[in-house]
Amino acid sequence: MNMSMKKTRTLAKPDFEQLSEFRYQMRRFERFSEQAAQGEGITPLQYLLLLHIKGYPGRAWATVGELAERLQSHHHGVVALVTRCETLGLVRREPSPDDRRQVQVHLEASGEQVLERLAALHRAELKSLEGAFRVPRIEL
Repeated sequence: MNMSMKKTRTLAKPDFEQLSEFRYQMRRFERFSEQAAQGEGITPLQYLLLLHIKGYPGRAWATVGELAERLQSHHHGVVALVTRCETLGLVRREPSPDDRRQVQVHLEASGEQVLERLAALHRAELKSLEGAFRVPRIEL
């Protein structure tokens, strides 16, 4: 059956309440994250870049393309973000030994320190929101 022809259930008031609460809690956490990053003297996007480098699965670095995917951003925008973080001494670029067209982005010691402090704050905030991030179960 064509998905566009599939009839969907009408949402009830509790469905909207659940979606609203979920989005509210997401926004509260996002606002907390913005303020925490600014308190460390970096932008929220710079924090996310550091987090995605350190948190990239299986290794301690990431390529610009991988970071663009994680940040859901354009390649050229991530290049500019990496440049700003490099200027601040938070990250460094290294050419890939396997493919010279690729650039690996690594954390510098100062980037590690900022990330450690912010990650600890974020973990504590997430613990305080435990249960708030239940994914709404809406039947279609």
